[in-house]
Amino acid sequence: MTSRSLLEGLNPEQLAAVTLPKQAALILAGAGSGKTRVLTTRIAWLLQTGQVSPQGILAVTFTNKAAKEMLTRISAMLPINTRGMWIGTFHGICNRLLRAHHREAGLPEAFQIMDSQDQLSLIKRLLKALNIDDEKYPAKQLQHFINGNKEAGLRAAQVVPYDDFTKRLVELYAAYEEQCQREGAVDFAELLLRCFELLTRNAMLRDHYRERFQHILVDEFQDTNKLQYLWLKLIAGDQAAIFAVGDDDQSIYAFRGAQVGNMFDFERDYQVKNVIKLEQNYRSFGNILDAANTLIQHNGTRLGKNLWTSAGSGQPLRVYEGSTDLDEAAFLVEEVKQLHREGLALQNMAILYRSNAQSRVIEHQLFSTGVPYRVYGGLRFFERQEIKHALAYLRLIANNDDDGALLRVINFPTRGIGARTIESIQSNARLSRASLWQAACSGGGSGRSGAAVAQFVNLIEDMRRRSEGLTLPEQVDMMLDQSGLRAFYHSEKDGQDRLDNLNELINAAMNYLAEADDRSLTGFLAHASLEAGDHQADAGADALQLMTVHSAKGLEFDAVFITGLEEGLFPHENASLDPAGLEEERRLMYVAITRARQKLYLTLSQSRMLHGQTRYNVGSRFLIEIPANLLHWLNKAQPAPKMGGFAPAGNSSARPTRSAQAEHGFHIGQSVLHAKFGVGVIIDCEGSGGGAHVQVNFGGSHGIKWLTLRSVDMLTASS
Repeated sequence: MTSRSLLEGLNPEQLAAVTLPKQAALILAGAGSGKTRVLTTRIAWLLQTGQVSPQGILAVTFTNKAAKEMLTRISAMLPINTRGMWIGTFHGICNRLLRAHHREAGLPEAFQIMDSQDQLSLIKRLLKALNIDDEKYPAKQLQHFINGNKEAGLRAAQVVPYDDFTKRLVELYAAYEEQCQREGAVDFAELLLRCFELLTRNAMLRDHYRERFQHILVDEFQDTNKLQYLWLKLIAGDQAAIFAVGDDDQSIYAFRGAQVGNMFDFERDYQVKNVIKLEQNYRSFGNILDAANTLIQHNGTRLGKNLWTSAGSGQPLRVYEGSTDLDEAAFLVEEVKQLHREGLALQNMAILYRSNAQSRVIEHQLFSTGVPYRVYGGLRFFERQEIKHALAYLRLIANNDDDGALLRVINFPTRGIGARTIESIQSNARLSRASLWQAACSGGGSGRSGAAVAQFVNLIEDMRRRSEGLTLPEQVDMMLDQSGLRAFYHSEKDGQDRLDNLNELINAAMNYLAEADDRSLTGFLAHASLEAGDHQADAGADALQLMTVHSAKGLEFDAVFITGLEEGLFPHENASLDPAGLEEERRLMYVAITRARQKLYLTLSQSRMLHGQTRYNVGSRFLIEIPANLLHWLNKAQPAPKMGGFAPAGNSSARPTRSAQAEHGFHIGQSVLHAKFGVGVIIDCEGSGGGAHVQVNFGGSHGIKWLTLRSVDMLTASS
């Protein structure tokens, strides 16, 4: 491929970025603007024009998938062997460097890398060996403390404690470092910190790599944390040209330590003269981009850009306001089915939610209607660890002889019942041909372990007694408290998501009562097992995509549904009072909007179940921040009871609706009666003449239907 053909098809801004001379550059690459193409073409152009050898390039990504894609594209552009090129993640590149210089880094040649679970296991072993109270100093909290300080570039000796509790955490951090060194084990955060320290103190190595890597390219620069930026500056020195590609408007990982301010610091530290904005979008229609642009302008701290497209405006964003979360879910599923009937593959549609717990109602509706789906980057509701623990407790309350349930929770949360004690109970059960519960009741050994088993037996029996006379949701609520599950996840640093899921289980019980004939605990458990069955689509099968907005970053779909647009949910209540947190929530909404190629739906509900109680909502401020002319409200729901004037997006009268009554006489908001589906409300009208049809919300099991008006006698006005 010639240099000229390599550059063909690039727009002016992409071309300018690819052909920049050797100097620090910041490329603001908007969503769908072709940033991967710019990065790979930049590397290919540098190689083809002889400005650098393959060994002189360092390209850093955040995922192995992105690194592999870059290598594949470069190989397709140029007939070169890419195996020797340093293209990979921060952790991958640091591992490569430490393997080459393990002695200088103070590591054994065959040092082992621990994943997050391995690290947690080591911390638990350490706490047990030091006889530390793991309730006062939970292993996951210590893990978060260690990783957070490492990502800030701080060893235990450099952390300044501000109280006795933190002082003890620092001591445990130091003990953890000693343990890792003895075992020759390295966690993910250690890879970067150890590499940074090696290059800091070893001038010969530092100079070697500075001389070698003349061009350093960084993908997703907005997601770098403090230590990653310091590492880049250290390895680049004064000679290398850093080519930083990112989008400050898509910085959504502050909870992982990402610092969007690194982009501003980079511009200042390197006196960047070339800030190139890639604003032409090749993904979405104009109305979608206009909504994203206007929304993100409400953020005060940003470098600034404005996405545009030559693809035309497309359809307005459709907004549906459900009376309840069940109504919202029914609309979502019916609209998905309608789009599928019109020829859109399920895999090209995605339902996005801010919180994992929101998926439960949607999954139930999909299960009930037989729509195949896949939870991307996560588990279905009834497959989640905390839900399985909760259901196991409920199963034991309903049936003591459920061995699988007992094994799952006999020592969760931990209560001092170890593997040997459990093996002893299993052996006694086999010898006496009894259930594990019966063996546990007969005695679980002597000493502390025996007392712990007796305490567990008493706990289950006490919960069974307490459940008598309680409604099903009250039974679930009681169990979550008495079992210690709520307290356990509340003590975890990142346990809020799991707590939300546990509370959603109460809502599941409440909804089950409204639908089922068998209102018993046993019936509910059978229902949960059925929904946890094999309904999730097999790999490769056409299936609707469900995911959190965080999981959706980097993906795109023909049709996207953004759900739960209510204050306290999106934006999340934890961020709504903090300006920095609110700006990150707005960036998260920006990411959600820009996932859509053709159709974008925004949904909300006036009321939502929370802890088994109905919570009434105020619509998200993000709906107000999107211009009204870009929104087409599909309905104008009546305020829910006791609401006192629910108005999700400012003045309801400002919502765009079809002002003129259609020629067939039906109009939005009119009640109608259908021979098969009963009474419903028209929420949309389309077409004219013989092709006219209306969308009607019948509620209940019938949900939302599109009906043609060719046979007028099928649909008559209802008083």
